[in-house]
Amino acid sequence: MPERSFDDFDEYATDYRRIHTANVQLSGADSFYFAKMKVKLLREFEKNDLLQILDVGCGDGSTEFYMARYFSSWLIHAIDVSKKSIAAAKSKDIQSVSFQWYDGMSIPFGNETFDVVFMAGVLHHINFSLHHHLIAEVYRVIKKAGRFYLFEHNPLNPVTRHLVKTCVFDKTAKLLPHHYTSCLLQANKFKIIKKRFIIFFPRKGILSVFIFLEKYLCKIPFGGQYFIAARK
Repeated sequence: MPERSFDDFDEYATDYRRIHTANVQLSGADSFYFAKMKVKLLREFEKNDLLQILDVGCGDGSTEFYMARYFSSWLIHAIDVSKKSIAAAKSKDIQSVSFQWYDGMSIPFGNETFDVVFMAGVLHHINFSLHHHLIAEVYRVIKKAGRFYLFEHNPLNPVTRHLVKTCVFDKTAKLLPHHYTSCLLQANKFKIIKKRFIIFFPRKGILSVFIFLEKYLCKIPFGGQYFIAARK
């Protein structure tokens, strides 16, 4: 059987959030919490200005729901290789958001179209041999001085490894070490402006009282996920 190019989410598109919430219950939060958290983190870097935004690998569109809430002036385009996920996203009827299927290879927009590109939890679902091509495509569609925000699971975190191993739609996922992802961006001409490790403690329960410490731990490479902000 040939190695996959992209993981197929069509089977899970209509039930993705329920499945994901069940899988991450150890974290003390549901699937929507993590979508919202990522968008809220962007408020440290971006304002609610009239900007052109692209979300690569938007899935069912839940991230766009929060983008529209916190950045109501943004004009958002969202793409995914899963046709059923795009259908689920369109059914949400989110204002100022355009959802579109794409082939995973060629981002269907012209050069220097977007002020911001967002990509969360996508690269570990794509064959490593395609990573450079995809990041080069992202670079192509970002305007000069445009920003690229990327989130990935951290393979150095044992809880993350367990959650990925036990998740039905992560069965073929291959996690990316943070140094690999940093080098990938730099090799494709991006300048990294911030790298941060996030989600060290459960969101509920006894250990949740330590969440306030995460801002001091952000340089320690053991958070459940990592976040990279880069500039063209």
